[in-house]
Amino acid sequence: MKKHIKILSPCGILGYGFPEESFLSGMQDHPDAIVVDAGSTDAGPHKLGAGTAIVSKTACKKDLAHMLIAGHKNDIPVIIGSAGGSGAEVHVNWTLDIIKEIVEENGLQGMKMAVIWADIPNEVIKNQLKADKVVPLGTSVPPLTDAIVEDSTGIVAQMGAEPIMEALAQGAKIIVCGRAYDPAPFAAVGIYHGFDPAYAYHLGKVLECGALSSEPGTTKDCMMGVLYEDGFEVYPTNPIRKCTPVSVAAHTFYEKDHPFLLKGPGIILDLEACDFKEVSEGRVRVTGSKISFTPQYQIKLEGARCVAYRTFVIAGIRDPILIDQIESVEAEVKESVVEQYKEIDSEHYEINFYNYGINGVMGDLEPIKTVGHEIGVLFEVVAKTQELASALCSSVRSTFMHYGYHGRKSTAGNLAFPFAPSDVNFGAVYAFSVYHLMETEDGKQLFPIEYSEV
Repeated sequence: MKKHIKILSPCGILGYGFPEESFLSGMQDHPDAIVVDAGSTDAGPHKLGAGTAIVSKTACKKDLAHMLIAGHKNDIPVIIGSAGGSGAEVHVNWTLDIIKEIVEENGLQGMKMAVIWADIPNEVIKNQLKADKVVPLGTSVPPLTDAIVEDSTGIVAQMGAEPIMEALAQGAKIIVCGRAYDPAPFAAVGIYHGFDPAYAYHLGKVLECGALSSEPGTTKDCMMGVLYEDGFEVYPTNPIRKCTPVSVAAHTFYEKDHPFLLKGPGIILDLEACDFKEVSEGRVRVTGSKISFTPQYQIKLEGARCVAYRTFVIAGIRDPILIDQIESVEAEVKESVVEQYKEIDSEHYEINFYNYGINGVMGDLEPIKTVGHEIGVLFEVVAKTQELASALCSSVRSTFMHYGYHGRKSTAGNLAFPFAPSDVNFGAVYAFSVYHLMETEDGKQLFPIEYSEV
């Protein structure tokens, strides 16, 4: 067993970008693996439901080329978690196409590749439902049904470290994971090399966002993690950044529903007794992480389904008379459109207004009542079909444009449009239909691995 191992995290999400100098500096420290997270549910359900990536192909390829070339040159594994953003089959295949291009363009043939799929068959979920082995993740999530399963565009599950460790044991140098628990690809490297799973997972928690736990923090730069038997250390590879005990401790609290407990597939990480110390300029050592393993292994299921279609308009308003009564005018515009289309059940659509410069971000919770000399108005219609959304939004726009509000001195021109055409057909609107925990025998059962030579 090595005394320590090093893991280089190039950025927070594959495709976010990183300075080439930072990456090369990290490679000069001889990491044992290059690991990057490629997605999450942060972007909402649309990417999973629509089968689209979080970043562009150009951005993903730019980052991935650096990583694959360095991995090939140094004979170390390159691991991608939640490929394509949401980690479903379509996202993984999108990533594999990019890898193929990079390999062919740079002569990287001969690397063993593992693809770990995270798509869960509907029948498997239905059988677990019948056995009462599927529960909602949170009190606001409704129970799952067979009908919801069938109505979802594709359901994935977050894998833990186990299938990734299996791929490492088989000698894979490129590991493309479907949907993965964000720290898992990093933790897998440490656990595979024999290090404490508590420190391996905690290090993964810090590294999965790139240099976000440094000062100044960013997801668009590189971070190095060094795993020891009795703790781990982290430091940015860019000299303009540094880690501090506060910055690393603060990131430990990031994206958790409990101050010091972090739950993952088959594990509970306990960070209450952690100690954060600066061991040199910009480098922090962490100790005290603990872990326990759940008696029943559960994986998080994620699925999305189309629930509506959206059309929206962006416009500017500078008339102080209109701004002073904007919400009442919007209510009257909405009432007028509803009356115009009274033959359509109002349950089939929604008309919403967002007034940026007044309370567009916080709504009724906005504490600052000062209003600027101009505001931006975003109004949208969400409806059962795209045709209905577009028709209603057009009516909202034209009614608003010419609405004769109290005190108006002109006869038209209430709205200033930055674009022509003004109406934007957004398309399908997705909602999470599956956000549940499902029991499984172990961490590898539902995550098949395919091997190939690239």
